[in-house]
Amino acid sequence: MAQNGVAVQLLNVTKTFVTGQTRVQALRGVNLNIRMGELLMLVGPSGCGKTTLISVIAGILNHDEGECLVLGQNLRDMSGQKKTFFRGTNVGFVFQAYNLIPTLTVAENVAVPLLISRKSRKEALAKARDILERINLGDKLNALPGNLSGGQQQRVAIARALVHSPRLIVCDEPTSALDADTGRLVMDVLRSTALASDRAIIVVTHDNRIFNFADRIAKMDDGRIVLVEPQVATA
Repeated sequence: MAQNGVAVQLLNVTKTFVTGQTRVQALRGVNLNIRMGELLMLVGPSGCGKTTLISVIAGILNHDEGECLVLGQNLRDMSGQKKTFFRGTNVGFVFQAYNLIPTLTVAENVAVPLLISRKSRKEALAKARDILERINLGDKLNALPGNLSGGQQQRVAIARALVHSPRLIVCDEPTSALDADTGRLVMDVLRSTALASDRAIIVVTHDNRIFNFADRIAKMDDGRIVLVEPQVATA
């Protein structure tokens, strides 16, 4: 369980990538708490470490030093199998590259997290249909991803991240391929999800059109959190 209403606790988290003789320190002692019931946006210039940081939080990358507690669990104490199960149960991740399965229909793609957790196919597809209708994709249930626009594929990826009601949702540029109205629709769905007291959402973005959906904005530069600003969500 998360302690004291904190979904994520980061203390002096570091991460270095090594390729041959080249070392790139992507995270340089990150300190940040993310609260339950909030939507936090992570902003900063390209290459500053944002995607690396959310990949560590989601358990996709291992960090080198420091502490990363997610929903009260120390990710460094988990085996690979346990971490995979924890992530599949508790974390929804919206990848910038979508990562949709080309041979599955839209509804089947969205249902994947539920099928992995052994929900019945009927129940999984029903929940997938419900969330797809919420983001105006109810007419694309049986389409294949290759027949969708980039913006439609992005919405499918977001629906897949939300369908199993994860307690932590991590989004990498969720509105980058969307027009203003569709971006607002997606953020409305994310915002309503964040209002639950037992959930938290982290959004990496360069899109200043959606800043008003945030509770706080954390600014990152050169592998560190340099400023956290309260933002009264008005959307």
